[in-house]
Amino acid sequence: MTGLAASFQRDQVGSLAELLGLEWINAEPGRVEGRCVVRPHHLAPNGYLHAASVIALADTACGYGCRTTLPEQAKGFTTAELKANFLGTTRDGTISSTATVVHAGQTTQVWDASVRNEVTGKIIGLFRCTQIILY
Repeated sequence: MTGLAASFQRDQVGSLAELLGLEWINAEPGRVEGRCVVRPHHLAPNGYLHAASVIALADTACGYGCRTTLPEQAKGFTTAELKANFLGTTRDGTISSTATVVHAGQTTQVWDASVRNEVTGKIIGLFRCTQIILY
């Protein structure tokens, strides 16, 4: 775990990310990698991975990524828009996400993330979000 990833792990104590068991593997300016062991509380009533669990992993990875590329004078950011496409699912195992910056401007940032089943390597979700930079 890199220094930034360790700081993200500490920062999420008491938040939804901690409750969901999100783990951060690597973080550097413009890129964040995380994972989550799928547990029963991540599943929808139909027994498959809940879409919100996939979005939580991808959105949190992008949010932490945004923190790595904020302009010096910025106080923070907030999500303006997000979109997710689901290509598969799982009932167990581990899912992982890699988030990368597409645009890191002074007023907005755009981030992409993919979510994969770690066992099969199959992409189960694609995610894009736009962040508004707050001053």
